[in-house]
Amino acid sequence: MYRLLYQVVLRRVPAEAAHLAAFGLIRGVARVPGAAWLLRRWLGPRDPVLRVRALGLSFPGPLGLAAGFDKDARGTRGLAALGFGFLEVGTVTARAQPGNPKPRMFRLAADRALVNRMGFNNAGAAAAAARLARSRRRSRRCSRLGPGGPVVGVNIGKTRAVPDADAAADYAASARAVAAVADYVVVNVSSPNTPGLRDLQAADRLKPVLAAVRAALDAAVPERRVPLLVKIAPDLADADVDAVADLALEFGLDGIIATNTTTSRAGLASPAAEVAAAGAGGLSGPPLRARSLEVLRRLHARAGDRLVLIAAGGIETPDDAWERLQAGATLIQAYTGFVYGGPLWPRRMHAGLAQRMRAGPS
Repeated sequence: MYRLLYQVVLRRVPAEAAHLAAFGLIRGVARVPGAAWLLRRWLGPRDPVLRVRALGLSFPGPLGLAAGFDKDARGTRGLAALGFGFLEVGTVTARAQPGNPKPRMFRLAADRALVNRMGFNNAGAAAAAARLARSRRRSRRCSRLGPGGPVVGVNIGKTRAVPDADAAADYAASARAVAAVADYVVVNVSSPNTPGLRDLQAADRLKPVLAAVRAALDAAVPERRVPLLVKIAPDLADADVDAVADLALEFGLDGIIATNTTTSRAGLASPAAEVAAAGAGGLSGPPLRARSLEVLRRLHARAGDRLVLIAAGGIETPDDAWERLQAGATLIQAYTGFVYGGPLWPRRMHAGLAQRMRAGPS
């Protein structure tokens, strides 16, 4: 049904408009009394083999929704009801900002890929934190019906208008705003759509950012250690991947997300004119699969089990997800696979993963 809807309607609608319409529908269904609970009972991961303990948290399944889909924490209840094991909202910034001019999201259907140059459009970290606080209160009120709210991480980035010299303070401001409502926090220094942001992945520039965020989280929530991760780009050279892993270990970070989108356009099946029309931005989906897997394996070889590795990039099938878990990932995330796969995709993914887990290593 979803594939028919996509072929007949959604692919003819601009990508960002289609996203907003689908997200609005998800949010609308969740507002119907009892609907989110019923959907979670039907679609949520329930097989005990899928359960994961990581970052001091319990996950009902290893598949989560990557940052970028719910930038402002507006639909966590609805998205959790579709069967994700966890959600990551954002990227949020300390100050609200409109992002880049539209159009800024494009499909490359032949590759089942997306190109986006959204530019961290969001209403600000404080607004997202307020929504998450309200959602948690609703979850507590409804907890008699079943499990409480989903695990929700918050992805933070640099405000575009802030000079690079003030990046650490800007990230720290976002961290303070979301600390009390985030199950974990991710420092995003790998989006290609904020000028100069990826330069912060260099170890000497990343150090002060991570130190400032860690201090802000500890000061804001002294009674609980908020897990802290960093999200890196697939376009880093191998030596830089190693340097980030070493820095994460040095700072006692909890984990790394590998990877964000790529600026590469190599090996695409889509017509060159279509790729050129999409323009600049981060490419996501299957074309990213091979390099994201390489980065994951390199991180695991460097850090072993001392870091929680969350795999992202090109995960579309249960086999993709299983390969990442076998390569050292503890958790996995997806965005583009969900866009092309539809609302029942998380359930199918977890069902396929459960079969592979029960079968054991191949």
